[in-house]
Amino acid sequence: MPGASDDARADIALLGRVIARDGRAIGELYDRHSRLLYGLILRILRNRSEAEEVLQEVFVQVWTRADTYNVELGAPVAWLVRIARNRAIDCLRRRRPENDIEDAVVSVEHDLVSETDRSRTIEKVRGALQEMPAPQRSALEMAYFEGLTHSEIAGKTGEPLGTIKTRIRTGLLALRKVLAA
Repeated sequence: MPGASDDARADIALLGRVIARDGRAIGELYDRHSRLLYGLILRILRNRSEAEEVLQEVFVQVWTRADTYNVELGAPVAWLVRIARNRAIDCLRRRRPENDIEDAVVSVEHDLVSETDRSRTIEKVRGALQEMPAPQRSALEMAYFEGLTHSEIAGKTGEPLGTIKTRIRTGLLALRKVLAA
């Protein structure tokens, strides 16, 4: 992976070892990323027990599906975060909470090498979210933290489906621009 950080290269090597069924490699991946993934899952689910279960599911999926990682789509940590987010949202959908999930921000960058970098990224994302029009921010939050589909958001807000799709796409592009800067 040209231009990859040392952390990304190390993660890619670990995934190669996981594919070769090296049990220590999955343990090393867990040690490197479980804290970040658990934090993300807990932010979405708001339940420690469920978050721990989902974290286990994430690493079982990594063990069984490591060969599906595509280096061209980003760093391994971004792939792990997508798996964790998707698993957490699946769990959330199974229980369908009655109350709204409060404002939460998750940062995903190709290389989160330190807590300082992560904190800076989180602040960038928070700033970008605060600058977004409220309907756009709300649509993003419903999609990414409540796990609602575009159609469900349209139904909940009474807005046309096309409007919801545009708001989410525009919001994601704005966040991508902020993270690229």
